[in-house]
Amino acid sequence: MKRLRENYESLLMSLCEVAIGILLLIKPASFTSFVIIALGVILTVRGIMSIIAYFRAIPEVAAREHNLSSGVIYLAIGLFAMFRSGWFITAFPVLTFLYGIMILFAGLVKIQWVADCIRLKKKQWVLELISAALSIVCAIVIINNPFSSTVVLWIFTAVSLIVEAVFDMVAVFFEG
Repeated sequence: MKRLRENYESLLMSLCEVAIGILLLIKPASFTSFVIIALGVILTVRGIMSIIAYFRAIPEVAAREHNLSSGVIYLAIGLFAMFRSGWFITAFPVLTFLYGIMILFAGLVKIQWVADCIRLKKKQWVLELISAALSIVCAIVIINNPFSSTVVLWIFTAVSLIVEAVFDMVAVFFEG
């Protein structure tokens, strides 16, 4: 129970990754459109709130906080995401490439954790090493994009997300 409390953020993030992976497997285009539109709504609301905050603030404070410019930027990106979500679907291979870069960085950071586990004489370093290796291998495959279609790329991305998250959860439970 103590382990759950200490690692709840990591476990919650892993559970979210599994859920996202499953939803990507079931309805990749619909799920992706929903996420993009939802983010668009959030950014639009954030933009409107920033613009209102700008006009409600005293001029000296408003000049320092840049709420008007950031609000207009949030609003523009939010509206674009809401009304042009198809653009993101078309750009999915590029976005997946960027996701691959992020996974590669995460795998490289996990190598530090493997080294720390070995130096701290923790027994689960092998699981951490497997998790790091999986992250790096999945990232390299995603970055190289050997897929014949976007659908196959979505499936691979979803499966790699699920597998990596499961390994991260297992590593938390077997931490020594």
